[in-house]
Amino acid sequence: MRVLVTGASGFVGSHAVTALAAAGHESRLLVRNLDKARRVLGDGHELRQGDIRDAGTVRRALDGCDAVLHAAADMGITGHGADLGGTNVAGLRNVLGQAAELELDPIVHVSTIGVFVPPPGPVITADGPLARPRNAYGRSKVEGERYARQLGGVTIVYPGGIAGPGQPTLDALNEGLRAGLRLGWPLVPGGVCVLDVRDLAAGLARCFTPGRGGRRYLLGGQFTEWAELAGICARVTGRHVRTYRMPGGMLRGMAAALDAVKRVAPIDYPLTRDAADIMLTMVPTDDAPALKELGLTLRPVEDTVSDTLRWLAAEGHLDRRRVGKLAW
Repeated sequence: MRVLVTGASGFVGSHAVTALAAAGHESRLLVRNLDKARRVLGDGHELRQGDIRDAGTVRRALDGCDAVLHAAADMGITGHGADLGGTNVAGLRNVLGQAAELELDPIVHVSTIGVFVPPPGPVITADGPLARPRNAYGRSKVEGERYARQLGGVTIVYPGGIAGPGQPTLDALNEGLRAGLRLGWPLVPGGVCVLDVRDLAAGLARCFTPGRGGRRYLLGGQFTEWAELAGICARVTGRHVRTYRMPGGMLRGMAAALDAVKRVAPIDYPLTRDAADIMLTMVPTDDAPALKELGLTLRPVEDTVSDTLRWLAAEGHLDRRRVGKLAW
């Protein structure tokens, strides 16, 4: 089938395009920057230039497609300046709403486990209540989530902290791994659900079977406490990794102070108050139903971290000495 992919030049979208091709699907890619798309994806793709915030552009891109993968989103967790409402709400409505009007099947939306954070219990489930997050990113994603659910017939996938090689613009967990090796790991309550982008892409490609209606797939990944993640980095690199223990309140205070400083001066450190909230309140996710239905097995966290650090060094994001034996 022909699938319109939004966000195709991003981290998730670019890997999903590869997985869709491997599954025998054709992709039409709606991107804002043609040069970036060609640089990230190479030649041989059907490209349409446009912004999902423009309803007319989206409608023209959907014409002639059988299905849609909506992977475009603004993060806004580790930095400032993202148009969260424009992309995560208005843009989502343009894509999912018009796809539903055209009766495309399936319609697949890449959401986030952030819509369940802070969670009410010790485990996040796909049928759990939506959260009332403090941060702007979380609120924009919850608003988009409510709309997607109201449409009916939309398959929603909830990934966790996505890591892996081949990220066009460094962000989120990959950026956190780099910061951890450069500056050390804060050992605080909570943790992160690590999901390899290649596993997510494979799972997304397996959602493209028509006639099954809307479904919800929780693919948070493997919950890893911060001390455990620091230990994995030390083992795979063979190097000592600096760590420092602190209470959660201190992390939030530091993050709020960094937010204020970043508004007037560039600081290359991904901690923000929004990121701190997620770091401290994350819990494990129940991925078993989705993994079973999709026939998916997640690779070990050690493999994901190793491949990510190796890629970070190869791309010049990290000094090769910091990744130790992975550089050789």
